[in-house]
Amino acid sequence: MMTSKEASIPRHSGPAAAPRSAERPPVASSPGRLPGRPFTDGMLTRRTSLNLPPQIPLDEWSRIGHEIFVISESSTWWLGDWLIYGQAQYPDRYMHAIAKTSLDYQTLRNYAWVARRYSVARRRSALSFQHHAELASLPEEQQEKWLDRAEKFGWSRNELRNRVRASRKAARAANDEDASDVLSIEMNVPADRKQRWLEAASTTKQDLLSWIVSILDSAADTVIGLPGEDHTSTRQEG
Repeated sequence: MMTSKEASIPRHSGPAAAPRSAERPPVASSPGRLPGRPFTDGMLTRRTSLNLPPQIPLDEWSRIGHEIFVISESSTWWLGDWLIYGQAQYPDRYMHAIAKTSLDYQTLRNYAWVARRYSVARRRSALSFQHHAELASLPEEQQEKWLDRAEKFGWSRNELRNRVRASRKAARAANDEDASDVLSIEMNVPADRKQRWLEAASTTKQDLLSWIVSILDSAADTVIGLPGEDHTSTRQEG
């Protein structure tokens, strides 16, 4: 005999309805993606390629390039912070975990070293990771001075490197006993000429100042000969 409670339970001939799931929390951005607008529909990314849909507008193509650049620039900071976290949270296991990936540990260590040298609040979004890496060995006060200048004048990483090297050379010369014999030259040159000089210096694997000095030395040797040579007869004949 059925009780009233049993009779009140509805009977279904079909399968029971699935229970209603609880409301899902917001999903975080997928790895490698920045918050904001998603990539264009129809775009396919692989480890070694990027396939774009046909006939996308120019502004959309430009936006995609900017987003890829931001991800690329950010990834070095991310990997540095990632390794710092792993070293702190899994001191006995993080090396084994890294060994299972294709990541180069020495590269990661370099990223982490730079990341440790700059708190998040001191990292300049207008400058690249490489800008920060150039200054990582300096005291914090010097880092801030050079980062300010690089950001203000729009220096490239190479330009920042050359400026820092020139400053170090000037400082060494100032402390040298023969500092009074050092010639200081300041030049104002057009941007296109400066870029040509930088490219020429790069092909000889020299910084800009060293390359300029080598060119001037070569020109002097051509005109007056090598140091120590007797040029008296030559000048008399002239």
